[in-house]
Amino acid sequence: MKLYVVRHGRTDSNDKKIFNGRYDEDINNIGINQAEIARDKLANYDIDLIISSPMKRTLHTAQIINTKNIDLILDEHFIERDMGELTLKNVEDKDRKEYWKYNKSKYEGLESISEVQNRVFEGLDNIKNKYYDKNILIVTHAAITQMIKIYCENIQIDDNISKVKSQENCEIKEYEL
Repeated sequence: MKLYVVRHGRTDSNDKKIFNGRYDEDINNIGINQAEIARDKLANYDIDLIISSPMKRTLHTAQIINTKNIDLILDEHFIERDMGELTLKNVEDKDRKEYWKYNKSKYEGLESISEVQNRVFEGLDNIKNKYYDKNILIVTHAAITQMIKIYCENIQIDDNISKVKSQENCEIKEYEL
């Protein structure tokens, strides 16, 4: 089974370098262009199913990519990390150590890395069990692309997850599950 992963197209929050987290914004014109480029790159891929985070930015990206009318499923397992009190705050204004803490952080409402990991790994286990004979495209978010990479490459993580890079907007990664 092949797993293709695409991070959503660029948003205004990405441009402003602020955390959008669960703030539900759509992709901007640059993001639309990025999604169109990803669509063209994926045109000859053998994709049986698209799974998307239910947020506007991922769903819009998935719809642009999906020119072949492939079945599209929304899945909460692949929604962005809840940024809690950091939502719509400048990404540079965070305490890096607290932000990347594996367990509970001092930031109110910030989903811990362990919570994100458990949620995404459960979603990936579900995909492996239910769609083991299909090629799947997941359209998701930055933090979730990190977790998918960790899962697929069997990377051991701790409080130093920041060393696992997330994907760029509309970057395509391929994994074998």
